[in-house]
Amino acid sequence: MYHEKLIYKFGSVKLWNERSYNEICYQQQCLLANWLAKTNKTKQMKPTLVILAAGMASRYGSMKQIQSFGPSGETIMDYSIYDAIKAGFGKVVFIIRADFADQFKQIFEPKLKGKIETDYVYQHLLSFTEGKSVPSGREKPWGTAHAVLCCKGKVNEPFAVINADDYYGVDAFFKAADFLKNQCNESTYALVGYELQKTLSENGSVSRGVCTADLNHNLTNISERTKIYRSEVGIVFEDENGITPLPASSIVSMNYFCFSPGFIQLCEEMFQLFLAEKGQELKSEFFIPYVANLFIESGKGVLKVLPTNSQWFGVTYKEDAPGVQSAITALVENAIYPRSLWD
Repeated sequence: MYHEKLIYKFGSVKLWNERSYNEICYQQQCLLANWLAKTNKTKQMKPTLVILAAGMASRYGSMKQIQSFGPSGETIMDYSIYDAIKAGFGKVVFIIRADFADQFKQIFEPKLKGKIETDYVYQHLLSFTEGKSVPSGREKPWGTAHAVLCCKGKVNEPFAVINADDYYGVDAFFKAADFLKNQCNESTYALVGYELQKTLSENGSVSRGVCTADLNHNLTNISERTKIYRSEVGIVFEDENGITPLPASSIVSMNYFCFSPGFIQLCEEMFQLFLAEKGQELKSEFFIPYVANLFIESGKGVLKVLPTNSQWFGVTYKEDAPGVQSAITALVENAIYPRSLWD
């Protein structure tokens, strides 16, 4: 057992206990965040949008080959940033690889100048490994939670995390911004939940995290289903037990998360445990849901499910590209977006 003494004085927090240094840091951030919430200071912060873009050049071959879908050459990421600005986000942080930083900035800096603050984080394989050995032959960084960890020192306000090449929809950004401004704290995080039927590909099966929540919209479980598709009898998934129907209205995660800055500290703590357990595996990955699950299971807080009516789309298969193009064309024709986002 340990004894813990807390002292508040003019907003400062001191802790004396026998916990590890990292746990003390996490508790200090929780207490400080709660004090700021009480004094209404957190609501003065505009949230930040963190975009996971480190793998883009690898998938497309180079930044110059990234596929455009809008009538004026817009990428899917352009629409996400545009929606974020309209919803009230104040900054966008791109997580990219250092070796294509110059190309990336040449594409996005001119169009975003004066519209939203931008910053950059570089995800390296050796970042935060603390001198631990890396398996020979491993080149790929450690996954999405590691990418968020690389934001340490750059993101100090409530933030959302999204994939660079997924279209999330206008409603999703307004729901996320409202949560980040008014509800998010060190014990309350969220994910944006999509109706399963609005996230499928017509060109093959998809993997989705099927969410279960309680009456207070707190996440209780995510079941990873790796082979979901439409069949003659409706939407189903396949696993080792056979074929099982899934309700079309099931809520699924599309990796749109909302966190307070303390989540970055939690990623740092968990990453060291991850390296100790799986750091020598050539293809092991440190994912955001892994940390979020530990956050819930350890009793640190809750993860709200924010349902959205938005239609998700993305290029899971190369054959999906024409459908994405048509979907964006329809949005422009219906005046959801202007023909040229940045003019």
